[in-house]
Amino acid sequence: MTEPTPTRAPNSSPERPRSGRRRPQRKAGADRRPRGLSPQQIEHRRASVPAITYPDLPVVAAKDEIAEAIRDHQVVVIAGETGSGKTTQIPKICLELGRGVSGTIGHTQPRRLAARSVAERIAEELGTELGQAVGYQVRFTDTSSRDTLVKVMTDGILLSQLQRDRMLSQYDTIIIDEAHERSLNIDFILGYLKQLLPKRPDLKVIITSATIDPQRFADHFATQGNPVPIIEVSGRTYPVEVRYRPLVREMPGKGADAAPNLVDIDQVTGIIDAIEELWSPHEVLSPASLDTSRGPRPGNSSRVDDGGPQDVLVFCSGEREIRDATDALKGLGLPNTEIVPLYGRLSAAEQHRVFAKHDGRRIVVSTNVAETSLTVPGIRYVIDTGTARISRYSQRTKVQRLPIEPISQASANQRSGRCGRLADGIAIRLYSQEDFEARPEFTDPEILRTNLASVILQMISLGLGDVARFPFVQPPDSRQITDGLRLLHELNAIDDETGRESGDGRRGRRRLTADGRAIATLPVDPRLARMIVEASRNGSLREVLPIVALMSIQDPRERPADQQTQADQSHARFKHESSDFLTVLNLWNYLREQQKALSGSAFRRMCKQEYLHYLRVREWQDLHAQLRDICKQLKLQPSDNKAADDTVHQALLTGLLSHVGLRDRDARDYLGARQARFAIQPGSVLFRAQPDWLMAGELVETTRLWARTNARVDPAWVEAAGQHLLRRSYSDPRWEKKQAQAICSERVTLYGVPLAAGRPVSFGRIDQAYARELFIRHALVEGEWQTHHRFFHDNRALLREVGELEERTRRRDLVVDDDVLFEFYDERLPDDIVSGAHFDRWWKGQSKKQGKLLTFTRDLLLTDEAADLDTTDFPKAWHQGELNLRLSYQFDPGSDADGVTAHIPVEQLNQVQDVGFDWSVPGVREELVTALLKSLPKNTRKHFVPTPDHARAAVAQLDSASGQDLVDALADVLFDRSRVRIPRGEWDWSRVPDHLRMTFRIEGKGGKKLAEGKDLPLLQQQLQGSVRQAMSSVGEALERKGIRSWDDLTLQDKVESRSGGRIVVGYPALVDQGDSVALQVLPSPSEREYATHFGVRRLVLLNTDVPWNRILGLLSNTQKLALGNHPHPTRDALYDDILACAVDAIIARELPGGRVRDPQQYETALLVVRQQIVPEVIEIVDRVGPCLDVARQVRLALDRMTAPSTADLRKQLERQYASLIHPGFVAETGAARLPRLRVHLRAMLERIEKAPTDIARDAERQGDVDHVRAELDKLLAALPAARHTDPDVVALRWMIEELRVSLFAQKLGTAGPISIKRIFKAMDEVEDAT
Repeated sequence: MTEPTPTRAPNSSPERPRSGRRRPQRKAGADRRPRGLSPQQIEHRRASVPAITYPDLPVVAAKDEIAEAIRDHQVVVIAGETGSGKTTQIPKICLELGRGVSGTIGHTQPRRLAARSVAERIAEELGTELGQAVGYQVRFTDTSSRDTLVKVMTDGILLSQLQRDRMLSQYDTIIIDEAHERSLNIDFILGYLKQLLPKRPDLKVIITSATIDPQRFADHFATQGNPVPIIEVSGRTYPVEVRYRPLVREMPGKGADAAPNLVDIDQVTGIIDAIEELWSPHEVLSPASLDTSRGPRPGNSSRVDDGGPQDVLVFCSGEREIRDATDALKGLGLPNTEIVPLYGRLSAAEQHRVFAKHDGRRIVVSTNVAETSLTVPGIRYVIDTGTARISRYSQRTKVQRLPIEPISQASANQRSGRCGRLADGIAIRLYSQEDFEARPEFTDPEILRTNLASVILQMISLGLGDVARFPFVQPPDSRQITDGLRLLHELNAIDDETGRESGDGRRGRRRLTADGRAIATLPVDPRLARMIVEASRNGSLREVLPIVALMSIQDPRERPADQQTQADQSHARFKHESSDFLTVLNLWNYLREQQKALSGSAFRRMCKQEYLHYLRVREWQDLHAQLRDICKQLKLQPSDNKAADDTVHQALLTGLLSHVGLRDRDARDYLGARQARFAIQPGSVLFRAQPDWLMAGELVETTRLWARTNARVDPAWVEAAGQHLLRRSYSDPRWEKKQAQAICSERVTLYGVPLAAGRPVSFGRIDQAYARELFIRHALVEGEWQTHHRFFHDNRALLREVGELEERTRRRDLVVDDDVLFEFYDERLPDDIVSGAHFDRWWKGQSKKQGKLLTFTRDLLLTDEAADLDTTDFPKAWHQGELNLRLSYQFDPGSDADGVTAHIPVEQLNQVQDVGFDWSVPGVREELVTALLKSLPKNTRKHFVPTPDHARAAVAQLDSASGQDLVDALADVLFDRSRVRIPRGEWDWSRVPDHLRMTFRIEGKGGKKLAEGKDLPLLQQQLQGSVRQAMSSVGEALERKGIRSWDDLTLQDKVESRSGGRIVVGYPALVDQGDSVALQVLPSPSEREYATHFGVRRLVLLNTDVPWNRILGLLSNTQKLALGNHPHPTRDALYDDILACAVDAIIARELPGGRVRDPQQYETALLVVRQQIVPEVIEIVDRVGPCLDVARQVRLALDRMTAPSTADLRKQLERQYASLIHPGFVAETGAARLPRLRVHLRAMLERIEKAPTDIARDAERQGDVDHVRAELDKLLAALPAARHTDPDVVALRWMIEELRVSLFAQKLGTAGPISIKRIFKAMDEVEDAT
């Protein structure tokens, strides 16, 4: 954080000293060591010691005591509050003692600003020019020389000098100032000095500290018999009254006697209350106000009005809290009062406001930067919220956190002391005294709450031994040491031996890698140094150096609180769409261009106008120059070519491997290392994009874990950069046929973040033995391999051949198991054959020596049980007429095709009859008969016990060539044996196991399975379309379309052709297509007859001019009126229906069998139709008219059936009516049946009249009809669809209509004898004929 100060920055030119002369500054790091001084040089230095005088400061009062302690002890601890003068006077006391002559007095400060200002002050008091007797050195600036007696420097500078001067021989005195801050550098220096002092007895070490636990420093350096003296010096302070105001407020209770209630209030309200308590004007502090238990009493003031400054300093934990507090304070409208915020991200100008002179009162609302880092002038009152953001390293997430925590007692006292520097002060603490007393006495030192990687790296570089044994003032937790080592391992800075323990429990000696040595040399965080090292390798050093330099300092981009929008707009032009890092690079390039184009003052103005902190820009440039120079020394050279964006990110990634995150879309955050969860900070260019993968320059925990400075990355980069950190796990080893090798699924994680999951990799390099086993089992034994090797294909063919024996005989003891085959190959293949590629290389040479080495023999594959096997009962083909259907066998219980399967080509499906398949093959017939016997009802089955014996005997007498169904033939044989007749209906095929019933597989081209099942008629029905398509392809040369005249057409009864070596049979037919007919080849005679009937009718009508005017003129008015009640959409549709019926009647009557197949028959049909069409139409009209008249009466009667009791009856009659009277009913019914149609309709009328009077009787008769109808539906479902239009099947429907007449209107008479039994007999005849 930049320290707000009214003075200039450390890299600007120093102020002009009193002498008016200026010494030129020299480059930092030059060797000006005074060691090895000659006596003349020592005398010269002694003579150059200026006259020493002391101002009136508290520390001067103890000057003699301090000088004595320094003279008599190697280490002295001096404790004093701020303002005691210890920082500036102790170096002078040392000079007075003669220190600084044989060596330099090194004086460390924790901050650069302090180092410069302290050096200037000492030089001024000594009356010498800065850079002569007194000099200072900070990053980029060194004003010291070989003649310098007192050198003030940052503790970081002293640490860097250890790399070149392990003994610190340049110094005879080391003063460690502000040691109570316990920064990481201070603790490391103190530990190093403890080791060094025995080797440098001439070296004096003086530790100055605030009065915060000075005994700890004394104990650290004390040796047996040599305690370290502690000298305490008081500072100039005034009494401070401390008041405790916890964030609760008394509220009156409900009721007059009710006790008051304590209600919690928020922090902002507490601050407002404290300001109001302090801000009562024109009153004087009275003794009564000192009762602080319940706050100031009414009428008492809390403010001391002595004419001095009356400013208030409010301590808050962070920016958000400061903004809330300042908004609330501004809302009070306090007169003549200025509200000033103070925190690190403010611009320099805004920070300097706290030092500027002002009128009236001022309230400064600050973070803990005002606690010790700087002194805010004019403070008389302090309001302490008791919290601060304290940097802590998280053991769990391995990131630096900034949680808000209660401050320690020491910090609280420091805050309170800020109001006692000018006069008596008042400090209000917004927490209770009990809370204060329960808090820890001191804040944990930085070494206990930060990552130690940098310290460990320097210790290894300096060869200081095991970090766990290093004499820190407070040894860090072993877990912190482990985490530091892990980070160095992550950065590839230390070798793989890191962390391993020797036999005596001590950790082995650690060594830096080549990268580690370079990282240790670079003066930046190890993560950033690792980026530089990698950038030099991949050619992106030129781009990475500015990025790393900025990540090492405070961001120069400013966002003033009152101009944030303008600042954001100004900075937006530098944004890169997918990388905050490249945004930094864009800014760097812009600044370089502007600096070249503008003068120095113009460039400074430009920075201010564009919200860029000029001094930080200079610091950025200086650090970049320093890093560039060090890179040259390390021979890390930039590339001459510009690096690609991806190359830059890959270099940065090497330092951020544990800052990689994977987007979790469900949780809407990122999964990071070690299961950490973080989100992209809103200021990042990726905040809205939310890429799947990113790397973060920094992970900081405040309200949650935030990723700052981010870029999109490819997980492949992460895997490449983190090879030494990856954890790989393998699962699911399996055979991959295409690759001819065993593979497995690889999961790659980096600190728990999955970089790859389920990635297939070769298993041979992971487990050679198991991969070889998988190769033998899958490729060679199971045949999952595509290869050209002859032995392989011969072996597979022989295995299929002997395997068919088991499938056909349904046995599993005929062929050796896979283990025998595995052993066969295992004995012959070398151990390193793990894939097809390995095998090919080996077999290429081996096959020339032993070509039959891997070839199976039949004896190898068959067991002894296969010796006497007879396979004639398991034929390979099924013969039906001229058809030869291939049979296959499958022994796979539970599968659909278990048992025997007949393979039927789809083009022959129409030729296959469902006859004989119930017998199955001889090999399973005995088992089949046994199953059929077991399916019989118990009363029948009891005559055939034991069942297997009866089945065996019956099979011996059965003749499959008898033409009977199996159950009929079996019933006859069993009757002959037992005189027990088995009714056909008692055989229950559903109880017969599936493998004993033939499976039919319908196959298309190339043997592709189109359908499969046990029901052949159902398959034939389902595949009608496929069969027609097959017929069409077979009869392609014969088929024609658009036929409107017969010409020389002759319809053959059937056509035969060969397709794929099979005889395909089709049946040519004329198919009606509306305005023409087509010649098509259909799969069955039934379909041919049905289609040709309509085709001939259409062709005749197309060539016949029907004299409708004449016909209509011959109709009587009664006939015309009767035709008016028709179901057709139009009257013309009715006439067409009557005409079709007339044509059908003429052809059926005049031509033998109604057949038209050749030109002569067609001419005859056409002639008779032309001759007879007029009288035939009139005759049809005479028959249709009465039908329509009765139909009208039925319709009216049905419409009158509205009673609920007749609802079911009406539904039945509506269905019957719709089946009789509908568009097209005339031709469908036919001329011969039209008179009976009128009877059927009259029967409906009679039923409508009678049924309502005896609904129960009507329902009983309807039950008989329903029973017969259900049986007909079953029959139709079992018949091929083509059979549904055959005359014998159509007749069944009209028989049911006659049955209705006999049941509901018997007096009307039936067309002939009719009964349920007669109908069932007709159904049986249909079944037999199918």
